[in-house]
Amino acid sequence: MPMASLSRWTMSYFAAALGFLLAAELLVIAGIGYPGAGLLEPATLVVVHVVAIGWLSLAMAGALLQFVPVLVARPLAFPGLALPALLSLLSGLLLLCTGFASLAGWTDWPVALMPLAALALLGGFLLLGLMLVATLLSARPVTLFARFVLVGLGCLLVTVISGATFAAILSGRGDWLGEIALLPAGLPFHALLGFGGWLGLIAFGVSYRLLVMFLMAPEPPAGQVRLVLIFGSLGLGLALAGLLAPLADVGLGAGFAVAPLGALALASAFYGRDILVLYHARRRKALEINMLASIPAFAALGIGLPLLPVVTAAGAPESWLAASVFLLVFGWLGGLTLAQLMKIVSFMTWLETYASRLGRGPAPRVGDLVAMPRSGLWFMLYYAGVALGTVALAAGLATAFRYAMLPALIGTAGIACELMRVRRLSEIKAEQRPPFHEFPRLLLARAEERRQPHVDDRTAANPRA
Repeated sequence: MPMASLSRWTMSYFAAALGFLLAAELLVIAGIGYPGAGLLEPATLVVVHVVAIGWLSLAMAGALLQFVPVLVARPLAFPGLALPALLSLLSGLLLLCTGFASLAGWTDWPVALMPLAALALLGGFLLLGLMLVATLLSARPVTLFARFVLVGLGCLLVTVISGATFAAILSGRGDWLGEIALLPAGLPFHALLGFGGWLGLIAFGVSYRLLVMFLMAPEPPAGQVRLVLIFGSLGLGLALAGLLAPLADVGLGAGFAVAPLGALALASAFYGRDILVLYHARRRKALEINMLASIPAFAALGIGLPLLPVVTAAGAPESWLAASVFLLVFGWLGGLTLAQLMKIVSFMTWLETYASRLGRGPAPRVGDLVAMPRSGLWFMLYYAGVALGTVALAAGLATAFRYAMLPALIGTAGIACELMRVRRLSEIKAEQRPPFHEFPRLLLARAEERRQPHVDDRTAANPRA
């Protein structure tokens, strides 16, 4: 990665994301949301949006701000928009949750705040999209990786606009929509575009690049990767058709949702095949914690996504659908994000602290910044909680589900502490630490975009290579 630079605000995105994940787990343990409330009740929507926007979207945004410029070998466009985007997203999410709390009868705040929340979220995501799209399009030709991100960003735009429409309806300011029945028919497709497109498809594309770099594995054939993009885009296009059908006054059968889920399941099958090949073909034989901790996440994807169209088509109980979605959101997306955060944070910390010192003395490896055995214990607790929670949801055991989230909460808190220790260089020997005033800041990279000369892919992943 010639002249790799650091995204100044990525750590702040990650810190906010982890805070929202801990908050969501605490809400579940407190009995707020499903299964104590219905899937479409305001209490459940609070938890869903804290997870979708606060945890997964902020973590995805922070990762993209750092790795999109690295992977297309171009500087981040409009880097000054990163902080306004973060502040806009945080304020929008808090206002949205306040609106849901009002609908649930928890507060007396006006429900009319919801359109304002939608406006803030739309503004934040538009700023984020402007930075990423401009960076991706600055490289010619547009790479296959860039196409994953661009399709995902298109899904994000549709998700945010449809969410703003729902917010207007719920706040009582949706009279301009007339008789269009967007609620509740459009909600499954809104969720599918968000989780499957913005978060899921981009996770596919980004993980291809990260696994090649961190495993030191050969690039998978472009034709195989393109199949994932084609079937993923097909599924998301069908989801878009389901969302827009009420606008054209087109009636779709109750089983139409099976079609996009089936296409996405096919995409995940091709993706899973490629991931297995990458693991087997890797040149780095000793797996680091991020690659080990990603294996249960890939297993959750392999179990959860094929189950969704089956459960939907069979008209299975609501608890089975909830269990499948929970396994995908917390097991796959959540687990993969936590696992890769370990590598991304240590990678960025190493770049910030040691990249400029190469050739001038001994430097630790990126993996030396992480306490691997202890971090593995936290991941075991997290995944144990997810597995127990999935079983409890499928069995309709609300109390057991709440207790199952306790190990997940403890594991998440432990992982967050390990990430802070990475930023404080706690695992590095005293003689290899820089002076204290040169330590990385906890939530902020260096003020200037530092350019690190002559850092290639192999050295970035293993400074001693």
